[in-house]
Amino acid sequence: MKTMTCRQLGGPCDVAHRGDTHDDVINAQDQHLKQAEKAGDAAHQPARDEMKARWRHPKKSLGWYRDMKAAFAALPEG
Repeated sequence: MKTMTCRQLGGPCDVAHRGDTHDDVINAQDQHLKQAEKAGDAAHQPARDEMKARWRHPKKSLGWYRDMKAAFAALPEG
């Protein structure tokens, strides 16, 4: 299990997302951003907009995805 923060994934805060795979933490970030948007958290809105764009245009966002996959792989277990 590894941990990445909202900030490491492109967001504005240090909420920790834990997962066994990079996809786990990316999906947790997506949920975190959705909740922040519903709560009216303006600080998270730019990151939420970027996440929405990535889901709509996955081929264009492959670079971000690869970067997050590499960053996750470089993290220590724990």
